[in-house]
Parts: sequence; structure tokens; C-alpha cells
Amino acid sequence: MNQQSRQNPTLFDLLGRCWQRPAPVTSASFDRQGGCVAFAAVDGTIALAPVAEAEGPESRIRVSGDLGQMRILPRTKPPAPLTAFAVQEDDAPLVMPFHDGGFLVRTGGGAVRRVSVQGESSEDFLGLGRPVLALDHAAQSGVTALSDGEGLCLLDQAANVIGRSRTTPVPTALKFSPDGRHLAGLGEDSLVIMALDGEVSVQRVVTLPSRPTGLAWNRQADRIACGLEIGGLSIVDVSLGRTDTILDFPAPVRELAWGVGGQLVASGAYRIAAWGADTEAASRALLTGHTGLILVEAVAAHPTRDLVAAGYADGRIVVARLGGRDELFVRPFGGAVTALAWSADGRHLAVGDAEGQAALITFPPQLFK
Repeated sequence: MNQQSRQNPTLFDLLGRCWQRPAPVTSASFDRQGGCVAFAAVDGTIALAPVAEAEGPESRIRVSGDLGQMRILPRTKPPAPLTAFAVQEDDAPLVMPFHDGGFLVRTGGGAVRRVSVQGESSEDFLGLGRPVLALDHAAQSGVTALSDGEGLCLLDQAANVIGRSRTTPVPTALKFSPDGRHLAGLGEDSLVIMALDGEVSVQRVVTLPSRPTGLAWNRQADRIACGLEIGGLSIVDVSLGRTDTILDFPAPVRELAWGVGGQLVASGAYRIAAWGADTEAASRALLTGHTGLILVEAVAAHPTRDLVAAGYADGRIVVARLGGRDELFVRPFGGAVTALAWSADGRHLAVGDAEGQAALITFPPQLFK
């Protein structure tokens, strides 16, 4: 930190705890209880950070008696070190929160392992002996889904196989619906929607305009948004199978999020791309934040407010109200933002970037009133 930043700390300096990792961070995941966040990196390591801290922002807020102005004092001590460990070599681990605490982690050699929030690793949850291409876990039912290149496998809480499917195409990404009753998978150029009712049954296969780069269910579990490598996204009505496609993005859409009010948010543009809650999303564009010359690389919708966090290729991080122009500048610069994730209560924002910085930002409630 240079002399100028010490004299004029940014909001990021005051609210964030930062750690330097030896490789770019690819994902950030909170555990189900909200007490820990796991940062995965491209070198095959995972680093765990506790959410609780001794010097939280609330304890450092001071209000002047004459003007009533609020200020936040800097921390007096560095943050506690991360608990870091290697999972595999030269490949970013897949990390999923487990329903009763800790995480499920894909390791090398075709195994899935449980890891506690203290970093303690148990015996393999499952060992396939062949690569695990995709992994997801449903908190509601405790069911785990994985794709191994030959098909789809469903496991219960004790890792017993409760369902198999030779789904074609074999999914390279998986995502349970919020109610846990459906499972979506991405193929080479398609979206596969599966119903889970005692067995796995393919409900619909939707052909997409290009290779998909990500997917996200809305909260009502009736629509899925898929990012597209050609620069755009497709929105699929689950029951009707109708697909609306929005193209002409300057970059692939790799990050998607649904807001608390049903709004859709996407990366891949020179501003925060957002649409209203109508089924015809393309007709309800929401002007959010400001247009610039730098691409939005990551987005995360706040879980309880009409807010979205956005991270840019130049390291900037902002929080904006969906449909509003005002932005709260959280971080002014840094490595390209590669991961953003809100805690379930919306008080904490986990950040990872391409230069290996991992951060956990805690927002005082007063900032969002």
C-alpha cells in the first residue's frame, strides 16, 4: 500500500480484508451456515477465510457530535491468515457448499471430497476413478449431482447412488433449481432440463445459438438464463420451452444472476446489463450504473435487496441499484475481477481477481439504507 492510499483509504481499504494468493482466483463460495468462504485458484488450491472478525466495520464507526457525520476508522491489525491447502495440480477445483456444513470439492483422480470449514479433509465422499466434469449439490434435499463423461449420477447424503442417466449430451456444467426438483445441464451447444422425481428424466433439450458459458435459475425455478460464447444470452421458459435470445454483447457472457425482484443481470458488456422481471426480458432493459470503456467481468445479485455488485476488467468493483444510475465505488482498481459472491444475509461480498487477490468485504447496514 503506497503513502497516498494510507492517507486516503478507499472504501475497499476500510471494509475489506485482503489476502494474496499465489495464483488467480477462479471462484468464491460461502458455506451454508455463512460462517466461512472458500476461494479456489487455478493452481489447484483452496483457501478458507472465516466471516467473523474482531474488527468489523460496525465496531470502527464513529459519528461526529456536531455534524452527525459518520466515518469508519481503519483496522489496527492485519486480518487473520487464510487456511490454505492443495486439492489437485494445475486445475481449478470445483467447490460446492454442502447442506450440513463445509464443502464438497472435486479433486484430481476422479474423487469428490468433503472439507470442513476448518480445512479438515475427510475420506473421499466419492471416488470414481475418472474425471468429474461437473458437480452441484442441492441443500434442500441433500442430493449431489455429478457428470463423469459417461453420464449423470445422483447421490444421497451418504454418497449412495440413487439415480443414473445416460443423458446425451453429457453435461459439462450442472445446476439444481432453487427448489431442488429440477436439474439443468450444459452440453456443447445445448441446455438439458431434467426432472427429479424418484428418477432422472429428461424434460427438455434446448439447442442454443452457440456454446454456453454459464447458467442460472431464477428464484421461481421457471426460467433459466444461459450465457453464450458468441456474446449474448438465451432465456429459456422451463415449462413452455420457449427461448428468447439477446445478442450483440462485445464479449462472451460468463456471469449471470437473478435479482430478488426477478431482474436478470449479466456480464460481458461495457455497463451492468440488466432486464426487468417480465417474461419478455429483452423489452425491459434496466439502465443500471454507468457506461464506460471497460468490460464487466463478474456480477452478483444481492440476496435481499434490489442491488447488484459488478466487477470490471480493470479491477473496479461497484454496487448499484438495479434500474438506477448511482453506483457505490467499492474498489477503484486492481486485477481483473474473476469472482463475486454475496453471503446469504447480504452483509458480506467475497471477491477474487486475476492477480490472486482474495478479499472479503463487510458492509455496515447503514450503507444500504
